[in-house]
Amino acid sequence: MAEQIYIGTSGWSYPRGEGSWKGHFYPPGTRNELAYYSRFFKTVEINSSFYRPPDPAMARKWAEVTPEGFLFGVKLWQKFTHPKMYEAATGEVAAISARDVELFESGIEPLGRVGKLGVLLAQFPPGFTNDGYGRDILKAVINTFAKYRLAVELRHRSWSDDAGTAALLKQAGASWVATDEPRFSSSVAAEIPQTSAISYLRFHGRNAAMWWKGNVETRYRYLYSAEEINQLAQKVEAASAAASTVFAYFNNHYQAFAPRNALDLARALKLPAEGSQSGMLWPEE
Repeated sequence: MAEQIYIGTSGWSYPRGEGSWKGHFYPPGTRNELAYYSRFFKTVEINSSFYRPPDPAMARKWAEVTPEGFLFGVKLWQKFTHPKMYEAATGEVAAISARDVELFESGIEPLGRVGKLGVLLAQFPPGFTNDGYGRDILKAVINTFAKYRLAVELRHRSWSDDAGTAALLKQAGASWVATDEPRFSSSVAAEIPQTSAISYLRFHGRNAAMWWKGNVETRYRYLYSAEEINQLAQKVEAASAAASTVFAYFNNHYQAFAPRNALDLARALKLPAEGSQSGMLWPEE
C-alpha cells in the first residue's frame, strides 16, 4: 500500500479565456494563486516548464509560498519531448545540447534543494509512435534524466502493443503514466503495467467530440461524474497497492473542473482534507 497519495491538478494558473479559473476556483482579489491552491492540495504539475525552462528565481518563490511537504511534478521542456512542436513554435531546430539540459536542471534545482521536487513528467504527444526514431528519443530522455524520479506518458497503442516498452521502463526505474482520456483506435491500452515504485496517473477528461477539433480550452471541457470519480478512485487504490507513492493529476482544466474533481477524488478515497474548503466557490453536490 502506498505510503503517500498526492492528488492535484495539471497547472494552477489559468487567468484568461472562457476556461479561466477566476471566479470558479480563485475568489476575486486572490493575490497569490499558488499559495491559495496549496491550501487544498499538496501537489501540482508545473505546466509552464513545457514551454520554457523554469526560472530559478521563480522556482524559489514557488517553494517559499507552498507548505512543507508540498511536491511539484515538473513537465519536461517541449524541446525534449515534442521536437516538431518546438520547431514550429520557435523556428529553431530541436537539437538537444548539454547546455539545454543544464538550463532546465538549474531551473528546477531550487525545488530539489528544499525537497519539493516530486517527479519529472516526460509527456509525449499522441502521435509519438514506437518506431526507431521514437525509441531513440525515449531512451535519450530516460538516460538524460536518470537521476530524477521520472514518469513517462506514452499515448499511442504501438507502445502498449510491445512488451519491450514495460521492460525498458522497468530497467530504468521510470513510471509509465496511466492516462484517462477519450478512447480511439490509436490509443494506448487502458491498463498498463506497473514499472516503478511510483504510480503516476493523469486524468484529461473524456470529451471525445472536441478532442481533435477543440482548442486548448474546449478540449478539456469535461467534468467527471460521481460514478466516474468512483471508477478513478478504484484505479488509484489499485495503483496504491502496487506502489510506494502515487501521484494523480486532473488536466480537465476548463473553468476549474480540475480542482473540483481533484477534491471529489480525495473525498472518494476518504483522504484527509488539506485545508478548509469553506472558501470554495462552487456548491457541494
